[in-house]
Amino acid sequence: MKTLAAVIVEPGKRFQIEELDLDEPGPGEVLIRYAYSGLCHSDLHILQGDSQARLPLVGGHEGSAVVQKTGPGVTRVKEGDHVVCSFIPNCGTCRWCATGQQALCDLGANALVGNLPGDRFVYTGEHGQYGGMNSLGTFSEHGVVHQNSVVPIPKDIPLDKAALVSCGVPSGWGSAVYAADVRAGETVIVYGVGGIGSNAVQGARHAGASNIIAVDPEPFKREMAQQLGATHVAADAAAAADLARDLTLGIGADKAIVTVGHLEESVTTAAFEAIRKGGTAVVTSMGVLEETSVAVPGTILALFKKTLRGTLFGDCNPTYDIPRLLSLYMQGQLVLDSLITRTYALEEINEGYVDLKAGKNIRGLIKHWATPPAHLNREGCPA
Repeated sequence: MKTLAAVIVEPGKRFQIEELDLDEPGPGEVLIRYAYSGLCHSDLHILQGDSQARLPLVGGHEGSAVVQKTGPGVTRVKEGDHVVCSFIPNCGTCRWCATGQQALCDLGANALVGNLPGDRFVYTGEHGQYGGMNSLGTFSEHGVVHQNSVVPIPKDIPLDKAALVSCGVPSGWGSAVYAADVRAGETVIVYGVGGIGSNAVQGARHAGASNIIAVDPEPFKREMAQQLGATHVAADAAAAADLARDLTLGIGADKAIVTVGHLEESVTTAAFEAIRKGGTAVVTSMGVLEETSVAVPGTILALFKKTLRGTLFGDCNPTYDIPRLLSLYMQGQLVLDSLITRTYALEEINEGYVDLKAGKNIRGLIKHWATPPAHLNREGCPA
């Protein structure tokens, strides 16, 4: 079949809208019709050349969809199911999946190549074989993905909100709840409160933090962070560190979470310096792949027993945490609706990324259908 997609052909260039040929689903694979796709910084890193990917590549790794057809041997989903795409595939059998670390699943090695298991590329076009970002490619009207990359969800959950728990929400929420292990009564600093950091604020609130300091130069994002649970805001890291010391009688923050759009050494250093003795700083952000963005004094690290650690997907396990987060949303314990700042048509994707870089969006979404299927309303719920 044919599908319209936004693709990266050359780093440093804009997304190109191309019509591609899409294969039928093979063994273990699923044909899906994408509903919504999130505009995430990770795709921008590929677009700008910060991370080296195999090109051409269909962009997009955050999204929701409806299953159209299943290939032989598919057991996780069936035709008609609503699904959230997991940008980390999860096989369930490798060492990492077997020990509750699905974010490290061995299948994730194909993320920047974009092929499915068996070195299979399902998109073809004028530039040859195309991969899909994180073996998905959610910036396409349709896709063929492996069943290990989709998580079925209840059909009464709006598909626009569901798309958010594909990447940004669990990456931020889990950075606070799992990676930083925020405890009740603690003081937490979150650096950068966009699509991921705003959910780190929500995670810290969920975990019971007494003081949550949201750091961002954009007033709009600081205001949104307060609506999501931040108790204090700061425009820069220095002001946040001062706030943390004032709130803790000079001790400093218990936890610091780095979720800025582009990782730089100055931010990780600020987070490391802001935490107390025995405190933890978590790095969730991405930057230039081969650039040194962490440089801390090892002696201070040892003497003050500080912890500096990284996290992927907020240490979440997709098959457990995606349904869990959506359940929290349906119970009113997790905010998703107000995270969506604006929706765009696929043809407006470059405008969407201009807005992202300008700090205008918490999360922008690509809406793939101008008119939804007959059985769904405009939010992707049963009509």
